[in-house]
Amino acid sequence: MKIGVMYGGTSAEREVSLSSGQAVVSACETLRHEVISLDPKDGLSNQLTELKSVDVVFNSLHGGDGENGVIPGFLESIGVRYTGSGNEASAICMDKRVSKALVFRKEILTPEWVSLSVEDEIPMDHDLGYPLVVKPNGQGSTIGLTVVSEPSQLKEAVALARKYDTVVLMESFAAGREITVTIIGDNAYPIVEIVPSHDLYDYECKYTKGMTEYFCPADLDETLTQTIQDTALRIHNLLGCRHYSRVDFRLDKNNKAWFLEVNTLPGMTETSLVPKAAGAAGLSFPDLIQAIINEALKD
Repeated sequence: MKIGVMYGGTSAEREVSLSSGQAVVSACETLRHEVISLDPKDGLSNQLTELKSVDVVFNSLHGGDGENGVIPGFLESIGVRYTGSGNEASAICMDKRVSKALVFRKEILTPEWVSLSVEDEIPMDHDLGYPLVVKPNGQGSTIGLTVVSEPSQLKEAVALARKYDTVVLMESFAAGREITVTIIGDNAYPIVEIVPSHDLYDYECKYTKGMTEYFCPADLDETLTQTIQDTALRIHNLLGCRHYSRVDFRLDKNNKAWFLEVNTLPGMTETSLVPKAAGAAGLSFPDLIQAIINEALKD
């Protein structure tokens, strides 16, 4: 089978995407697929011949047009099969205010939030309390994210987030254990608990080996585990995701899971969470990549 692995791109997460893509290329080679590498940093119009020659594109882009629906929509328009969610679900999940609103309407717990456009004044009299989280609406890998502990820090945090997006979210801080659920096909995989060495699971803790402890399966009782997995799968389906995703939560002291966001193109680096969940379910990294490819081939 001929696989085109798309990675790199122009988003703020380019370096992470390069790491993910290189890991996927290696896995595809281990699986004895014919592999070509595709980097859309200079556009895709000059790569049409290569794109149309593959059986499937494995989308390893993170952030930007690779994850917001633009590139998935382009691939659909030229009739090229690809891994990951379609353009509509990608756009919905990349837009945190929209995905949170859809989840909230279904009475699934998610921290309260306020969204700010470029022209909006910062609401100093908000009801979100402190600490609170300020983050770009359409960014990943905690880039541009700040945990604000007092009002004097709010303007600086919003200014930082606005460097990465025209829309900023102010969100109540959900205290508790950080957990995540991998979805592949119609199945929820073992829950991963994340214990970073910093107070926040930030960019350094995410991508620097040894900066975070991971527990998979997470130390949760069977009933609670099943409830969280069912909620993750429900959110995955509600938002129209396909093939695979990663659904992030905070688990509070009362064992209530608060939805944070869905990652439609989660990382595939050596410190990434999806490979850890797959490993706990008995899948090697090449097995994981093949399972995702198999989901794409069903369409």
